[in-house]
Amino acid sequence: MTVYFIGAGPGDPELITVKGQRLVRSCPVILYAGSLVPAAVLEGHGAEQVINTAELHLDEIIELIRQADAKGQDVARVHSGDPSLYGAIGEQIRHLRRLGIAFQIVPGVTATAACAALLDVELTLPQVSQTLILTRYATKSDMPPGEELHDLARHGATMAIHLGVQHLSRIVAELLPHYGLDCPIAVVHRASWPDQDWVTGTLADIEAKVSEKGFRRTALILVGRVLTAEAFADSALYNVDTTHLYRSSPD
Repeated sequence: MTVYFIGAGPGDPELITVKGQRLVRSCPVILYAGSLVPAAVLEGHGAEQVINTAELHLDEIIELIRQADAKGQDVARVHSGDPSLYGAIGEQIRHLRRLGIAFQIVPGVTATAACAALLDVELTLPQVSQTLILTRYATKSDMPPGEELHDLARHGATMAIHLGVQHLSRIVAELLPHYGLDCPIAVVHRASWPDQDWVTGTLADIEAKVSEKGFRRTALILVGRVLTAEAFADSALYNVDTTHLYRSSPD
């Protein structure tokens, strides 16, 4: 018996991996986060037991897994996005290790990747930004030392900020000293879902634009010069003068 922590992707049911889809359709037990995972992800399943865990607490989820283990039944534990990023699987894994229950993690498409695709941008551009910081805005729990938003902003890198749209004014205030008023920013609501929506602007005007849209939750903030950059160097990867293992010198 194995528990498969499966990344269902950001919302579009076609963005689950082939492996994840196969496991969802073959496991006899499915535990899915129904508040963020669309029901369409489960289409074609043949499970004996399908449970939405949105209203369950950790102990109840572990008990369901323990029961499946006693029956020798594989479990598809379906999370949104990629389960290793803000998926709360660490605490589940800790319990499974104590119980001696086998598990595997099946990666998924992140919300950040879905937002970049929607905005038609590459998040790492030569001479603009070669670093992507994925973080969240601290509200219910403190960030570890050195990971407050103003600490991360000092790098000036491309940044994806989760769980922050309700605190956009504070976020803008912390970013401004390091990115400047003219820095591009985007706020994407429910990326890849049928009702997806987004707004782009700068740190100077994004608050007014988001207020007009009415975004209050389930939105990701992307900030960085890559969002509008046009003047950047071509990468060395396809440069005619660059040789590597698969391409010899033109001379």
